Amino acid sequence: MKKYLNHIALLLLTISTWAQTKNTEQFPVFTSCEGKFNQELASCFYTEVQQEIFSRFKVPQSVQDLNFKGSFFVLFEVNNQGKFVLQYVNAPYPELNDECRRVFDEMPKINPPTYAGNATYSRYSIKIAIPLTNANAISNMAAENQDDAKTMLTESAEQKLNELDSIQYHQFKNPQFKSKLNIPFSHSYYAQFDMEMNQKGANSHTASKPFTYAEVNQYYDFEKENETVLKDKTSWWGRKFWNEHLVDIQGDNYWFTINPILDVQVGRSDPSEADYTYQNTRGIQVQGGIGRDVSFTTSVYESQGRFADYYNRYAESIRPSGGNPAIIPGIGIAKEFKTDSYDFPLADANLTYSPGKFFDFQLGYGRNFIGDGYRSLFVADGASPYPFFKINTKFWKIKYTNTYMWLKDVTPEATVDGTYATKYMANHYLSWNVSNRLNISFFESVVWTNTNNRGFDFSFANPLIFYRTVEFNSSSKSGNALLGIATKYKWSNRINLYAQFLIDEFAVSDIRASNKSWRNKFGYQIGAKYYNAFNVDNLLFQIEYNRIRPYVYSHSTPITNYGHNNQSIGHQWGGNTSELLAIARYHKGRWFGDVKVTYGIRGLDFNTEEDNFNYGGNLFIGYNEDRPFDTNVKIGQGNKTTIFIADIQAGYLINPTNNLKFFGSLIYRNFDPMQNTAIAFKENTTWFSVGVRADLFNFYFDY
Repeated sequence: MKKYLNHIALLLLTISTWAQTKNTEQFPVFTSCEGKFNQELASCFYTEVQQEIFSRFKVPQSVQDLNFKGSFFVLFEVNNQGKFVLQYVNAPYPELNDECRRVFDEMPKINPPTYAGNATYSRYSIKIAIPLTNANAISNMAAENQDDAKTMLTESAEQKLNELDSIQYHQFKNPQFKSKLNIPFSHSYYAQFDMEMNQKGANSHTASKPFTYAEVNQYYDFEKENETVLKDKTSWWGRKFWNEHLVDIQGDNYWFTINPILDVQVGRSDPSEADYTYQNTRGIQVQGGIGRDVSFTTSVYESQGRFADYYNRYAESIRPSGGNPAIIPGIGIAKEFKTDSYDFPLADANLTYSPGKFFDFQLGYGRNFIGDGYRSLFVADGASPYPFFKINTKFWKIKYTNTYMWLKDVTPEATVDGTYATKYMANHYLSWNVSNRLNISFFESVVWTNTNNRGFDFSFANPLIFYRTVEFNSSSKSGNALLGIATKYKWSNRINLYAQFLIDEFAVSDIRASNKSWRNKFGYQIGAKYYNAFNVDNLLFQIEYNRIRPYVYSHSTPITNYGHNNQSIGHQWGGNTSELLAIARYHKGRWFGDVKVTYGIRGLDFNTEEDNFNYGGNLFIGYNEDRPFDTNVKIGQGNKTTIFIADIQAGYLINPTNNLKFFGSLIYRNFDPMQNTAIAFKENTTWFSVGVRADLFNFYFDY
């Protein structure tokens, strides 16, 4: 992986130095090129650059001794002050690299390139051939016959503008802000434009995430907001560090960007068996667009880390069969690193095709989220990435989302010959803006597996089908179907109310009997958001309550649980849960701060010889296995555990292009079960961390 990343980094630096010139962009101007325009100016510029380089360049003796013959590319920039800045040389010998640096340090200052009449910067490339016979001949001729020399130089420059060199680039104008590219889903980042998306009368649909830039740009001006946080930096390093993508290329009907990804942090947890906690993540993100219809993004991460003890224990408690020690929630399977840490790679990708204004099709490897809250009972993003195919259809007051997902069951019972079992999930989500204030949405989902070589059952592929009907016709035991309804009400432009109601299983006879039957498996969420709270600009206050009855998300056949890689696709805590959340988020310029307080109750299993019953909190156990009773089933049954978590984060945005932040985090967690067991015992944890992170997805620590 390290070798791979090194090669990519070299490619990035090479690409980042290509030129950007077209339309109102103007080449830099040497004194001898004044009065020339367009192609004549371009030809004159290259001619003068070659003449300057060839007249100054001296082949090092060590290279001459090797009798080297060949060529290499020099990539450079002319900045907005007219100064030449060498960026990259791919010469085979370091002596040639050093000589190029010397030559470019001596290059004369010229009139800078311009865009729309304003000084800017541009990047260019030139090829140097060794030996410099032709260049020397040109230089000698220049002294004897200036006119003939310039003719030869002009011809030489035009020859060098081959098919690759003649490709022209526009100045990068942030085309992603108007594209169908997915906006990386981070609660903190989405909070910055949540109010604009939820104004009365807006025909927006805010539950199905991640959003695309084109969706949000109708209500929130990304370009304008981005300009408010830009720093006044003119040097290449200053611009790249504070304001710009490492690589940004824009041409005719295409663009792409490349950025490094970092999540480097260190901290201390008490109590802890280790002296410190840490995370060391390095990676790369590529985004782009081709024409108006195709957008793409891909990210690759390589990580090592060690967390607070409670989190390490939880990661190990959901470990897969086969010997790997843990699954990092939201990331994936981890292997051992040194003696007490984990190595956990991660990758995600998305390809979007938008053939018109009504449809877009997404093929991805990542996470999805359905809801307006911090949690979702329908589809949350707390599980590891997975392959999926999504269809978004938007017309009139409707947005209809179909998602087909390929999931893994990594329990020992589902593992055969060291291979994890594959299962499938299909979701429908219909969002309807009934009025300027009211939205009503309908949800259905089904999970099935490869029973009887069933594979991907195309009965569920119909985007308009009712899943309960298909499940019944295929045998209810072959699939796990869930239904849901959600609503949002815009009380005002500053106050929104939202709710979800999920039905996993429902028996009318048991409801009438009022006996709290285990069969009534449902959950609900209610919440509110208060924008510019207490008349403080950019302060979002949110309160949310989630309540999920025992055995929700589980199924009679354990493999068809509502999970992936031993993690819930719905609420991260699973069933037999109630939770109250209060969240405040604030940002001003590049500064930000988040506070989240969680109080919850979970009904855990005892897992002892005396009591090995299934109380409905573990969705990976079939609900018919060791169920202690059928009636009087209530939330918190079993090993009733109260959880209190206070999470405070504050920091400074370093670079808005990849949401790179410097931050400090403090988590206080009180975990108090009714009875201490091997994996659930009373514990108070204080965990402080500080670091730098590209905030591109939600990393949850509230377990």
